[in-house]
Amino acid sequence: MNYPFWEVPFIGSGWVIGMIAIFHVMISQFAVGGGLWLPIAERKALREGNADWMNQVKKHARFFLILTGVFGTVSGVGIWFAIGLTQPEATSTLIHNFVFGWALEWVFFLVELTTIAVYYYTWDRIPQKLHLKVGWVYAVSSVCTLIIINGILTFMLTPGDTWLSVAGTGHEAGKFWNAFFNPTYWPGLLMRTLVCITLAGVWALITGSLIDNDKQPGFKAGYLRWTTRWLVPSFVLMPFALVWFLHMVPQSQRALLSLGMSTIGAGTFSQVTRLVLIMVITSATIVIITYYLAYKNPQDFTLAHATAILMLALMATGAGEMAREMLRKPYVIGRHMYSNGTRVSEVAGRNQNGYLQHSLWVNQNTSAHFAEGEAMYRGQCGSCHTLTGYRSLNKLLAGRDRESVGSLLTMLHEYKPETSYRKFMPPLTGTPEEIDALRDYLYAQSTPAPPAHPAPAPTLKAQK
Repeated sequence: MNYPFWEVPFIGSGWVIGMIAIFHVMISQFAVGGGLWLPIAERKALREGNADWMNQVKKHARFFLILTGVFGTVSGVGIWFAIGLTQPEATSTLIHNFVFGWALEWVFFLVELTTIAVYYYTWDRIPQKLHLKVGWVYAVSSVCTLIIINGILTFMLTPGDTWLSVAGTGHEAGKFWNAFFNPTYWPGLLMRTLVCITLAGVWALITGSLIDNDKQPGFKAGYLRWTTRWLVPSFVLMPFALVWFLHMVPQSQRALLSLGMSTIGAGTFSQVTRLVLIMVITSATIVIITYYLAYKNPQDFTLAHATAILMLALMATGAGEMAREMLRKPYVIGRHMYSNGTRVSEVAGRNQNGYLQHSLWVNQNTSAHFAEGEAMYRGQCGSCHTLTGYRSLNKLLAGRDRESVGSLLTMLHEYKPETSYRKFMPPLTGTPEEIDALRDYLYAQSTPAPPAHPAPAPTLKAQK
């Protein structure tokens, strides 16, 4: 309760992060994979003395610079604004614990921006071998950003017992390397690297589809087949990387996936399971389409075909990122901070002393009871729910009477192990009076006001 509330109507603040982050991840992972693709492809062109290859790589570099240097940079800044407003407590924890890592990542990011500009604008202006070295500098710096960011992202899912043992003591930064090389670091790094390589190949198919087959039939076929072979290692290794990653995920989080698989026949499988299935199905579809269209029939491969493959790849990437986020439920930082910003260590104290005891963000323009209920909703429910839009509480509570709403809140407050909501939702903290205020606020929001009955029209007395 140290920060004001950021309420986004209808879609909720969480989806603002989701939309910006997924868009950014798709570009930033292409920046890493494409950064490897460019010098490798240029080296091939130099070794073979192939002018067509060199011209194609130059065209691809221009496209790469615009997409990653402009859209990737802007969306990256947007993520910082979104997470700072939506999850200020979690953002503060990440900054304090990984300030050295963030600073180092920004250094490599600045090197990226500089070298990709130099790489493109010095084409044919400096010796070819020197130009190739500039490309490798970009590739190495982009991989370094991935290495650093992966440690921070996987920390949010599995911070590890060593870091958790000092969490809240002020000595968390002393366990930087334990938090960085957390249980899911290595499988997470392998998965992200494979995704980066895949996106590099898929985007290369986009630029390759624009090659004029009538003018360069042999070159287009060779380019598309080489790019298709680029994708093979990713699709072969990805299933093993996924199994390794899930094996390192805590059982409590992995239960969300296993629950969905066990009920798949009844059609009640969880959202995490749906996302994983989307990722698997779209990846398999990409393999089939790429082989039969780009590899077997490269002369007939068009921009429409390449765009279809790109859309499937972006769907798989987005589903994977959403599944990773969902696996953290009910935490934003595993076993340390719940998704509404409440630390695990704070639950007992807030139940005893009150959730709003130090809050400066209670609406003073309404009754104290109603204002407390509204502040409880915004602080503990608003990070995941809206009243009338995404995950609407009004729809969830529609038809419930006041006592029924109170019973649901009591169940979330008691947070017993057998409670089904425990797998997805954080505990509701606060004193009985605060929870009553939340109950009355939610009941007032979800219960439509009775229609006003107009006063009966006056009637004229009969004249005698």
